[in-house]
Amino acid sequence: MKIKMMQVGPIGTNCYLVENELSHTAVVVDPGGEGERILSAARTDGVTIQAILLTHAHYDHTGGVQALRAALPGLPVYLHPEDAALLGTPVFPDVGPVTPCTDGMDLQAAGLTFHVLHTPGHTPGSVTFQVEDVLLTGDTLFQGSMGRTDLPGGSYTQIMASLAKLGRLPGNLHVLPGHMDLSTLDRERASNYYMKEALDG
Repeated sequence: MKIKMMQVGPIGTNCYLVENELSHTAVVVDPGGEGERILSAARTDGVTIQAILLTHAHYDHTGGVQALRAALPGLPVYLHPEDAALLGTPVFPDVGPVTPCTDGMDLQAAGLTFHVLHTPGHTPGSVTFQVEDVLLTGDTLFQGSMGRTDLPGGSYTQIMASLAKLGRLPGNLHVLPGHMDLSTLDRERASNYYMKEALDG
């Protein structure tokens, strides 16, 4: 497995190409914009995109979905139902039909298994995807911080529970967030004020 990070869209959201080097296939996580650039990166790496996984439905994580769908008809887009119910507003723009992903599911895409962890708080349907030793945390967990909870559907209580859920996962997993720099779970347990508060609660 190989993961390529690209900063895309109006505020430089972290988009990830999760690539299976054996099957030459890939999954896109949070295409926040610049769909053509994402497609170009996949072509350069010699991989075919087989699915889009959305950690949540905010515009800065979904802005490239339509361009990818136009280029790759039939491409499945996975989103938690609680965020799917909010689609059609400026903050949660419509992305077309979505396939539900819920807590505890194992999604099979590009020959890889993505385990779904429902981690609400930033949005009601925020999820974290775990693939091998990597956590794709969207806007739930950042390096040294967490996602904001003052937008529609946000909840400080819920995000604290979600941070505790992630912090109690076994092992020093790699943390690939929706913004800012990469991290590890051990680093966040030790130095992230919000995660420490959540784990102590």
